[in-house]
Amino acid sequence: MDFGLVLQTDPPASKVVELMQRAEENGFTYGWTFDSAVLWQEPFVIYSQILAGTSRLTVGPMVTNPGTRTWEVTASTFATLNDMFGNRTVCGIGRGDSAMRVAGRAPNTLARISEAMKVIRALGSGQEADLGGTVVRFPWIKEGAELPVWMAAYGPKALKMTGEEADGFILQLSDLYLTEYMVKAVKDAAVAAGRDPDDVKICVAAPAYVTDDDSPEALAHARDQCRWFGGMVGNHVADLVSKYGAHSSRVPEELTDYIKAREGYDYSHHGRSDNPDTAFVPDEIVDRFCVIGPVEKHIEKLNALRELGVDQFAVYDMHDAREKVIDAYGSTVIPAVNG
Repeated sequence: MDFGLVLQTDPPASKVVELMQRAEENGFTYGWTFDSAVLWQEPFVIYSQILAGTSRLTVGPMVTNPGTRTWEVTASTFATLNDMFGNRTVCGIGRGDSAMRVAGRAPNTLARISEAMKVIRALGSGQEADLGGTVVRFPWIKEGAELPVWMAAYGPKALKMTGEEADGFILQLSDLYLTEYMVKAVKDAAVAAGRDPDDVKICVAAPAYVTDDDSPEALAHARDQCRWFGGMVGNHVADLVSKYGAHSSRVPEELTDYIKAREGYDYSHHGRSDNPDTAFVPDEIVDRFCVIGPVEKHIEKLNALRELGVDQFAVYDMHDAREKVIDAYGSTVIPAVNG
């Protein structure tokens, strides 16, 4: 199993680079960041520094979207980084929840994501792409360039499209039941589209918090540090409930039930452990969606995720123990899971 580190690009950027270097030293192979231009610093600028300061790490956004930048600009940025540092980028893409809403725009449609994925992948790999009537190709790309595009998804239509079109699936939660359910939906869609389901990489991304023991006090603190994640996921779940209804057979109640008490969301606290809009998230959801507890609990859950077909676990490292988690994974968790 591959391991990734997910960070926000809060200033100073040097700290983001430092943590990514620390992750590589501890056996992580992917470095991901949020991508919301208003809320955080520009990730692609920081990627160049991460790539320059590491030798093996593959970097990319979790996730960009097709509305913030024109598609040829997105593809050119990835391709430039790959030309400078080798094929060490991945394009994670989604509807653009925070990036679009903070700027007063609605998230992108699935049809727009589909079109964008095709254009970005083609241009980033040195192929031609149609930009709405004008066919272009980057003349400076060298042979052998490649740019995988991984899609974030929860809902039935998005899961189906991921299996049909994407190179990878990003699932932002680590609940075992929902992981099995959604991975199956993606793989079944790939098969139905005539693809090899193993060609679609599976990445589960969730907060991880390592405690010294499993005492009530330690677990309570870990839950409070990770509760923000249930609020973040709740934004996407609320969209699904709005679209399909609270008790639709197309969306598992294991995903939707917990947002009944949700009242709103302030994006100025997006992805932060002090988010005040997450009181509605119960301990059960934190335990299901995140990975918390002593290292033995992490190893147990990650082994279970691997059995469900997960190729990568990406650690959301937004809490008060960032270095501790990176080091604990490097010294104990990664060797145990991959040993």
